[in-house]
Amino acid sequence: MKNVLGLRCVECFKEVPAAAGTYTCPSCGSKGGIMDVVYDYPEINRLTTREQVTNSRDYSMFRYLPFLPIYPESARPHLRVGWSPLYKPPGLGKSLGMSNLYIKDDGQNPTASLKDRASIIAVIKAVEEKAPTVACSSTGNAASSLAGSAAAMGLKSVIFVPSRAPQGKVAQLLIFGATVISVQGSYDDTFRLSAEAIEHYGWYNRNAAINPYLVEGKKTVALEIAEQLNWVVPDWVILSVGDGCTIAGVWKGFRDLYLAGWIDRLPKIAGVQSTGCSPLVDAFLEDRPWQPKAENTIADSIAVGVPRNPDKALNAVRESGGTMVAVADEAILEAMRVLGRTSGIFGEPAGVTGTAGLKVLLEKGVIGADETVVSIVTGNGLKDVQNAIKAVGEPLKVEPSLPELMVKLEGAN
Repeated sequence: MKNVLGLRCVECFKEVPAAAGTYTCPSCGSKGGIMDVVYDYPEINRLTTREQVTNSRDYSMFRYLPFLPIYPESARPHLRVGWSPLYKPPGLGKSLGMSNLYIKDDGQNPTASLKDRASIIAVIKAVEEKAPTVACSSTGNAASSLAGSAAAMGLKSVIFVPSRAPQGKVAQLLIFGATVISVQGSYDDTFRLSAEAIEHYGWYNRNAAINPYLVEGKKTVALEIAEQLNWVVPDWVILSVGDGCTIAGVWKGFRDLYLAGWIDRLPKIAGVQSTGCSPLVDAFLEDRPWQPKAENTIADSIAVGVPRNPDKALNAVRESGGTMVAVADEAILEAMRVLGRTSGIFGEPAGVTGTAGLKVLLEKGVIGADETVVSIVTGNGLKDVQNAIKAVGEPLKVEPSLPELMVKLEGAN
């Protein structure tokens, strides 16, 4: 990979070659030595230009191939991942009093979440390293995205999920042919068991908090936002936070574009968690090391009481001059309703948590109503129908009688 210089530890900044099987810093170890991929930006600009990308007819994340840590000739799944729509819904903007609000709907990816961007990199790297089986732990979305990408690539997948994982997500795993392990415990229990099993069996590790290449897939959402805004950087990008890998990817994507000279400034990044599980928000606001928290939120995809990529997440927010905020589950349900009714976008609880946080930051004056903001919806609402019904209520039930219908409609209005 001529475009990749190596890997750099986010803790001690030691640089090592990007060798097969190297995920964490050899000096700091797996608990603290999370790595970043380091690129040769002059080489990227030799391989492509901003204008060539803009004119590309490859409407997937691979339009940014020189920014990715894979060999150009490597086999890829046929699934179309990336190039999700960036909307400017006037109804939502009006409801929040904003004139430049955009929604990046990553629920449009093949398995209906942003996690497809990481998983497709995982299966490509697994084939590069001749690994027949890929495994991970997940609260749901990373699991279904890995299972789908592995199926498309002809690989086996083994997925560890906590017992609370929504049935819609578990159904996806089974449909895609994954071996599904439902761990009767927390996400932390699930992660630990997956790590032990991956080491024991020698499976390719898709856990984004360990494998540095997967953040590179997630960062493509930022590359798309920049291009879809004609390379004019928004003032803010806001999104939900769980393990910390996605927000780290968003920041890295913008930084890579900046260091390559493709954009002239960087956005502020805002991370949002539920008040029922907010270890990183609490650490940021109180300016202290993070501490484990209970996982009491309907937003299962970000119900991570022991985040595995906290340093990258907190660094992203701090380096960008951004902020973090926690919102109640009731605010998340409200965001589901408002987003759906004003824009026609159906997001799952974790998917709309960023939009819920945007409302709070607007009310506090942290984000100005005239600023350009992109809120990323990270997953589709069909992933979690039970909480969608909780957000909007049951349908009207009537007998096949027009008079009864008239009465019920009158009472509903």
